[in-house]
Amino acid sequence: MTDPTARNRLEDEESPYLRQHADNPVNWQPWDEQALEAAKERDVPIFLSIGYSACHWCHVMEDESFEDDDVAEVLNENFVPIKVDREERPDIDSIYMTVAQLVSGRGGWPLSAWLTPEGKPFFVGTYFPKESQRNQPGFLELCQRISDSWESEDREEMEHRADQWTEAAKDRLEETPDGAGAAGGAAEPPSSEVLETAANAVLRSADRQYGGFGSGGPKFPQPSRLHVLARAYDRTGREEYLEVIEETLDAMAAGGLSDHVGGGFHRYCVDKDWTVPHFEKMLYDNAEIPRAFLAGYQLTGDERYAEVVEETLDFLERELTHDEGGFFSTLDAQSEDPATGEREEGAFYVWTPGEVSEVLEDETTADLFCARYDITESGNFEGRNQPNRVRSLESLAEEYDLEQSEIEERLEDARETLFEAREERPRPNRDEKVLAGWNGLMINACAEAALVLGEDRYAEQAVDALEFVRDRLWDADEQRLSRRFKDGDVKVDGYLEDYAFLARGALGCYQATGDVDHLAFALDLARTIEAEFWDEEQGTIYFTPESGEPLVTRPQELTDQSTPSAAGVAVETLLALDEFAEDDLERIAATVLETHANKIEANSLEHASLCLAADRLEAGALEVTVAADELPDEWRDRFAEEYHPGRLFALRPPTEDGLEAWLDELALDEAPPIWAGREARNGEPTLYVCRDRTCSPPTHDVEDALEWLGDNAAVETSGAESLEEDESPF
Repeated sequence: MTDPTARNRLEDEESPYLRQHADNPVNWQPWDEQALEAAKERDVPIFLSIGYSACHWCHVMEDESFEDDDVAEVLNENFVPIKVDREERPDIDSIYMTVAQLVSGRGGWPLSAWLTPEGKPFFVGTYFPKESQRNQPGFLELCQRISDSWESEDREEMEHRADQWTEAAKDRLEETPDGAGAAGGAAEPPSSEVLETAANAVLRSADRQYGGFGSGGPKFPQPSRLHVLARAYDRTGREEYLEVIEETLDAMAAGGLSDHVGGGFHRYCVDKDWTVPHFEKMLYDNAEIPRAFLAGYQLTGDERYAEVVEETLDFLERELTHDEGGFFSTLDAQSEDPATGEREEGAFYVWTPGEVSEVLEDETTADLFCARYDITESGNFEGRNQPNRVRSLESLAEEYDLEQSEIEERLEDARETLFEAREERPRPNRDEKVLAGWNGLMINACAEAALVLGEDRYAEQAVDALEFVRDRLWDADEQRLSRRFKDGDVKVDGYLEDYAFLARGALGCYQATGDVDHLAFALDLARTIEAEFWDEEQGTIYFTPESGEPLVTRPQELTDQSTPSAAGVAVETLLALDEFAEDDLERIAATVLETHANKIEANSLEHASLCLAADRLEAGALEVTVAADELPDEWRDRFAEEYHPGRLFALRPPTEDGLEAWLDELALDEAPPIWAGREARNGEPTLYVCRDRTCSPPTHDVEDALEWLGDNAAVETSGAESLEEDESPF
């Protein structure tokens, strides 16, 4: 048979990251059966390179090594070189990144791994320069050494190491505690106390000087930690929780993480004071960060937090939205610098004072903008400047002897003018994959923004994206979800994050619009989670589907990383959907929490989403059932303007006949308790509110419901205060 490794096969792929390497002299293969079989037939190791299209150091390693003929010769003759887009194949990335972290204590991209023909790793690293430098081995020399060792008596030792490392990865990713699942496991799921444990761990990690978490750089957004603090503050009233939320949101909004000219957020900042970002923009960050700002807005009423959300969603609509509704994945960090003709990181975003003056023309306005946003001659990034908001309007008004309102107007006009000028620059590349899971995150953020900010256009964004993904990636007959759409091409079986994130997004669309079809889709996704990812015997939810491709281990995703824990989101979403389902989704969720209780309690900081899910299990939902043709704006606004974790809007038709039609669509034999007996009274929209299995009287007045809710909360707080005086949050 023809050897597929005799040529570079990436031109046949749709992933922008893989196609970036299609012209390399390296005979790259996609991860597929042909490539894996070729490694076995040739009896040579696999060189696995994992990255993504917006990865800066992935581009550097390509320029230095993968475009080099000498490197290509060594790789082609002695290995089967395989390229993987981590955004398409997070399962593969999870396995080999876990090995890298176990072996070296660190990870990152590009991830470089050498595997046996069976896929077991025996050497791992990240970026390697072509030639040795600063105590770091050169990639060319390293490949030659590994090849020589494979052909010698060292091979047995390499294979032994591969077995050991694979077993270590299995222990970390796949195994559950002895006796887990139906046979036993922990005595019970973690209680809501784990939420406060996690919040206190977040406090210990907080940088109280610069905001965010960790005492040095880099600084990552960590939105899951902010949600832990928000919910813990709601439970306890401890002011320190809210202070850290505000400090972090303020730092992210003012610093270089934020694109002050065009909106949206970069990936992270390389320093401790949030000045210089890593310039790529990821869809998942621009979904999860706005959700944290929405919580901050509800807790504080600070309009600036709402403005950040609006600016971010405007950026998403403008720059990361498919013409027919879905959301693209990333914008690259690099773009062409017009001055040099070279692709440089941040070139699209940075400014000099001279460039600002040339664009704005008015000297005072240019000076104001430069003063407000730290645009200096010395620069904060390689001689140029990433805008950071460093001066207050008050101080500028005093210095320039102008009214604050005039300064604000001048700055906004300047921003718009600079934005138009920036649009003429060479743009960063856009990765136009549409990923089901990442779209689920963004759909949920848009739906939540619609509820909290009262803007129907955000609900339309959410629904358009949901329908785009559902039309192209969901097989209704098979009840299966694919992960990736790109230019008509669909690829990869969906992972737990795809089902869980999209189910949460669909549930959000139901809450924002009252359209039962979105709820039906969320329930379909939940049932497939049960069928494909839930393991009754082990009492856990795996990241890969049971019917999916077998790998050297079957991973779970319990910890929060750049995206929320897939297991955590799945558990919390199953708990919410259990309110509408005849399936016992709560039992699955509770069992997963029970299985991993010891791990969650021992390291709550790393399991933020599962801590939130544990709190949801014990506290239950705040059920807001509305019997009406649509959710009245006043009711939505009054509930949304306050922070109510676990709030679940459950619109239903006003009449029992109308509800029967909904039950038929949902394939339910009878009305779930959240709807049962809760029809509209006296022909008017009627509101029912329930918390902790206690319900308010039906009412037509939202203020009555909120008063009842406040009285209920006061009773709970009084009980909490009576425990121990020194534990009182007040």
